[in-house]
Order: sequence, then structure tokens, then C-alpha cells
Amino acid sequence: MEEAPFNLNKFEYTEEEARKLGVVGWVKNTSQGTVTGQVQGPEDKVNAMKSWLTKVGSPSSRIDRTNFSNEKEISKLDFSGFSTRY
Repeated sequence: MEEAPFNLNKFEYTEEEARKLGVVGWVKNTSQGTVTGQVQGPEDKVNAMKSWLTKVGSPSSRIDRTNFSNEKEISKLDFSGFSTRY
């Protein structure tokens, strides 16, 4: 039996990495052709996600630069999982 290739869109890779790392938040495309989002979790996990977003990303992505802003400690997570917004 031959298996058909399993194709993931670029954000499915991001969602999977977020789940592996144990961070929550969201990601979406902007009208300017960039990506925006929010990541929450333990600092070491957030830093690991930032590293993945900066150096790896999805197989179909092209990473020219990354910019992380509004970083702060929070007492409670605002999200229960990681999702793609449209």
C-alpha cells in the first residue's frame, strides 16, 4: 500500500512546535506579507520557541528577520493552546 504524502501548511509546523515546547498563543499572516503572533509560557520555553521561529521555521518559510517586542512577565496565561488566526 502506498501512502500519500502528508502536507502541512506552514502554521501547522508552528503549532506542532509550540505544542512540543509547551507554549501557548497564536500566529497569523499580516496584510504586509509578514507574520505576527503571541507566545506565552515559561521563559525557557518561550526562548526555545523564539529560537525555532528565528532559525528553523516551517520548511516552506523564508526567514529574513525576526522582531520580538512587548516581552514581559505575566502571572496567568491568556491562552490554553496554540492556534492559527485568520
